[in-house]
Amino acid sequence: MDKIIIEGGNTRLSGQVTIEGAKNAVVPLLAATILAEEGKTTVTNVPILSDVYTMHNVVLGLDVDVTFYEVNNQVTVDATGDILDVAPYEYVSKMRASIVVLGPLLARKGHAVVSMPCGSTIGSRPIDVHLKGLEALGAEITQTGGDITATADKLKGTTS
Repeated sequence: MDKIIIEGGNTRLSGQVTIEGAKNAVVPLLAATILAEEGKTTVTNVPILSDVYTMHNVVLGLDVDVTFYEVNNQVTVDATGDILDVAPYEYVSKMRASIVVLGPLLARKGHAVVSMPCGSTIGSRPIDVHLKGLEALGAEITQTGGDITATADKLKGTTS
């Protein structure tokens, strides 16, 4: 859309418009919540979409306490306990964007296993960018069957 033309002469516009949250922002934010080893994280303005439910279930499947308050468009995450380092295949397999849990899991646990999402192969979809980024930070990435395994004693910042 290039422009919106509003006609009305001398009639003044008034009212409110609700701006819905963006799925492409909420999905990685939900993955990032698993980094918080203390306290609870609340994400607001969460759109009620199937991909958000899928990521909710991915995080929940890591033994993280996740509550989706649909009425308030809000998700509260408590990742303070011991979490798993293997993402649940049944949900990861449904959404390619679920690869975004690999980095936070690796950073927190030093080890992470995530299945290839949606049948993707390395290089054919943008997930290779995630893997190359983690390798640049010092992770060792291996692929066995349909699983991606990442290990690192400690991730290190880089400019490459």
